[in-house]
Amino acid sequence: MAIYLTKESKVLVQGMTGAEGTKHTRRMIAAGTNVVGGVNPRKAGTSVDFDDRAVPVFGSVADGMRATGADVTVVFVPPAFAKAAVVEAADAGIPLAVVITEGIPVHDSVAFTAYARRKGTRIVGPNCPGLISPGQSNAGIIPADITKQGRIGLVSKSGTLTYQLMYELRDIGFTSCVGIGGDPVIGTTHIDCLEAFENDPETELVVLIGEIGGDAEERAAAHIRDHVSKPVVAYIAGFTAPEGKTMGHAGAIVSGSSGTAQAKKAALEAVGVRVGSTPTETARLVLDRLAADQ
Repeated sequence: MAIYLTKESKVLVQGMTGAEGTKHTRRMIAAGTNVVGGVNPRKAGTSVDFDDRAVPVFGSVADGMRATGADVTVVFVPPAFAKAAVVEAADAGIPLAVVITEGIPVHDSVAFTAYARRKGTRIVGPNCPGLISPGQSNAGIIPADITKQGRIGLVSKSGTLTYQLMYELRDIGFTSCVGIGGDPVIGTTHIDCLEAFENDPETELVVLIGEIGGDAEERAAAHIRDHVSKPVVAYIAGFTAPEGKTMGHAGAIVSGSSGTAQAKKAALEAVGVRVGSTPTETARLVLDRLAADQ
């Protein structure tokens, strides 16, 4: 099984005809994703050739859904147009919108995540690598060839660390890997993914990757304490980050003692989560725990 994205998912790509959209659509198709169409109002009725198949372009998400039964959209549009693209997808009633675009103004993210929630559309992102269920489907920019299908679930704020842990644990493999993004406002949280992995019978252990800034990891720790029965292993990026500096993601900023890596580590360890000091040590903790459960 998998969370949010399966081999049955039918994927639209908003911005498929742009350079980034075309490049990553080709990679998604190569990974086995069922990409059923692109969306570009100016190119409706045309198609884009991807190796041995032509993918149609629709004028709107609603048109694409009606024609194909699509239930996922991946958003590859410039920041200035991202809000309109997500609102369009939510108005069409699509269940899942994966927003890859970075640099979206925070007030736009606040508006479209709230709007999508009211409409019943799950947002993954923005400013995220997307999500992959290895061997089934890949929606976004996560490399599909660095791991295999397996029994670990992964939820991460960081794209790069998502890839590293996927590679380090490639011999075990993953049910799903979700890059939720590191902006101050995101649609899907650690807690959402923890809940989904808890309910997925094939996920045996969850890897949680956080970073400095905000209190998402502390809230995740409280959720783990009260609602998660499966083992969780974590890594927090930013132990050496200087105070008051934004590091990498827009949400990765520490003020005073709030949002520090040490505080997040302490909160997670207090509820029984093993926290690695490096990604490699984190992978080793995962292997140790899986071996102990055999």
